[in-house]
Amino acid sequence: MDRTQDGKPRRAAARGSYAVGDERRARILDAAVEHFAQWGFHASSLARIAKDAGITQGGLLHHFRSKEDLLISVLRRTDEQGGVRLFAREPQSVVETFQTLLGLAAYNAERPGRTKMFNALVGEAGERGHPAHDFFVGRYRMVIEGIGRELRDAVERGEVKPGTDPEALAAEIAAVMDGLQLQWALAPETYDMVGRLRAYFDRLLRSVTVDGAGLPERSGGEENRSES
Repeated sequence: MDRTQDGKPRRAAARGSYAVGDERRARILDAAVEHFAQWGFHASSLARIAKDAGITQGGLLHHFRSKEDLLISVLRRTDEQGGVRLFAREPQSVVETFQTLLGLAAYNAERPGRTKMFNALVGEAGERGHPAHDFFVGRYRMVIEGIGRELRDAVERGEVKPGTDPEALAAEIAAVMDGLQLQWALAPETYDMVGRLRAYFDRLLRSVTVDGAGLPERSGGEENRSES
């Protein structure tokens, strides 16, 4: 086996360098979340992000080519973490679909920095020239299409009333979830985002399901899906 000058296997040394690089990259992403949450994209500074990550700005640019590249990497990383919880498996009922969404809201509530960052950036990204504009356009399309598909399946199973517009309802659900999340971000200590979302889902289910049933009193699935 090929070895380095100190006699250690070269492959092991390479793995060690990869681990250091991965750890440094994770520190940069974590620091960037806090900065983008507090100042948004335009007012955030690569130099300050690098300082909080414990490296030089040059070291940061070794991992991310630009502030735009760093922003998109942060968004993709955090969205993948939430997306796993939202689309990890096919729900077996419309109730399970709504329990999954409640679990995602609970997951977001446990990560205020990340969630506030999304709130700050989605407002900025309304400008077409913003580097995250296309990301958020695609993200909303994916979320609404995913929820709409699950609602359409529920109509076909006979759970949801015929004539229900799954896409329109999915867009409404996404808007309510984001609106509640924005209000929670302003006063997280006093605003029960998950409780208010549960009340909304219960009313919604009673109005669109064939049997008029709402959510169960308490769902263990909500807690399981909110765990990291």
